[in-house]
Order: sequence, then C-alpha cells, then structure tokens
Amino acid sequence: MKDLFSIAGKVAVVTGGSRGIGEMIAAGFLASGARVYISSRKADVCEATAARLSAQYGGECIAIPADLSGLEGIQSLRKQVSDREDRVDILVNNAGASWGAPIDEFPENGWDKVMDTNVKSIFFLTQKMLPLLRNSASVENPARVINIGSIDGIKTPSFDSFSYGASKAAVHHLTRQLASHLIKENIIVNAIAPGPYPTWMLSAGVGFGGETEGVDWGSVGKNNPSSRVGTMEDIAGLAIFLSSRAGAFTVGETITSDGGSVACS
Repeated sequence: MKDLFSIAGKVAVVTGGSRGIGEMIAAGFLASGARVYISSRKADVCEATAARLSAQYGGECIAIPADLSGLEGIQSLRKQVSDREDRVDILVNNAGASWGAPIDEFPENGWDKVMDTNVKSIFFLTQKMLPLLRNSASVENPARVINIGSIDGIKTPSFDSFSYGASKAAVHHLTRQLASHLIKENIIVNAIAPGPYPTWMLSAGVGFGGETEGVDWGSVGKNNPSSRVGTMEDIAGLAIFLSSRAGAFTVGETITSDGGSVACS
C-alpha cells in the first residue's frame, strides 16, 4: 500500500507543458520522481519552464518544442522522444487552444485551429506514441494516456467559444473509444475535465489579459461552489492517481476537477 500512488521512475510526456494545467501536472510528476518531457509551440518558453521545474523539484524535465496542430509537429515530437527513450509510461495530451467570437462572426479558421489542436492532435499523437506506450505496457503495470478535456465539454460554456466546447466534448468521447481499443493492449486511457484553474486561457477569458500572477483569482473562485479556483495539487493529484497503481482499474472515464461546478449546474 505504501507505493499505491507511486510513479517514481516513470517516463512521462506532457503536451502543452510550458504553462497552465500542463505545467502543474508536469510539476506534480517531477515532485513524485518521474522523468518528464514537456512540449509547447514556443521554444524559449518551453525551455525556460523545463529549466525552472528541474531546479525547483530536483528532477529531470526536458523541453521538446513542437506545434502539435499538424502531423509534422506530431512526428517531430515522437521522433525526439524515441531518440531518447525506449518507452513512454504516461502520455498527457494537454495541448489546447480556444477561440472566442459572437456566433454571427465566428470564423472558419477559429473553428479549424481549435479542432486541429484539441482533437486531431490527441488522436494522432497517441497513435504515433503507441510503439513507446506498448513497450511500457504490461498487465501488472499498464501504460497510461490522460486526455485533458474540460467542463465546457459537459455543460454549456460561459463564453462564446463555440468550437472549444464542441472540441472538448469530442475529447471525452474519443477517450472512451480509445480506451475500449487500447485496454486490450494494457494501455489505459482516461480524461480529466478541469473547471476553473489559474491559467492563461481563463485569465484571458475573464479580463485579466492572460496574466496568472498578481491578479484577483479570488473574485473568480467566489463564483464556484467550492469558493476557489483549482491548484497544482488538485490537478496533479488526480493525474498521479490515474498514472499509478491506485488508478489501474479506472478505464475510459472523464473525471471532473472543478470544485463542484458541473455537479451544481
């Protein structure tokens, strides 16, 4: 029982890991003894985050910048990971995008960008990572895939982000479909649907201009049933559960991490 939640020594890949929820999960994994690869589009930001997390948590965090909205970037990430590792124990598909506009003005490129980044990339990155995941997978210790959805894929979004909510609902259903196929290969797929967290995306939506430090998150949290926004411990704790022996019999689920937002809606 003492190792029930252990992920020590595991190799994890976290997309969109340079900030927000991806960074929080990467930090939790590092603190728990995993070796973590993070990816994001901006090389300088990705490398700075990897260096900071490595120093802060004493682990090994490696930056691999990549644009995962297309197959070229997906193939590049897979190759760079496979050049360094012969297995991946945990894949966290967190990279995401949003777009807001009134319904009469919502553009096609806003729709396509969100769907490509939020849905297509999850399927094809998981597909390309399968050889590395299979190298890790066993009955006793399955490999894990965690897709980051959203409560906006469960309930009506607060913002005019029409493609975002639809994309996250697709992520939840894709999670179940992938899980039904890959559990036979000892690869467990689940999803997390976060609610309000102190991220760049939510900051931009509530008028903080993308700032996550030095802004009044309490004013956002007071509108949530739990009277707060989420923390690193909340999202990383759930991801660690899903990645450890404790979560090895949980398959194809979408678990909310929202302080009661969906339950009380």
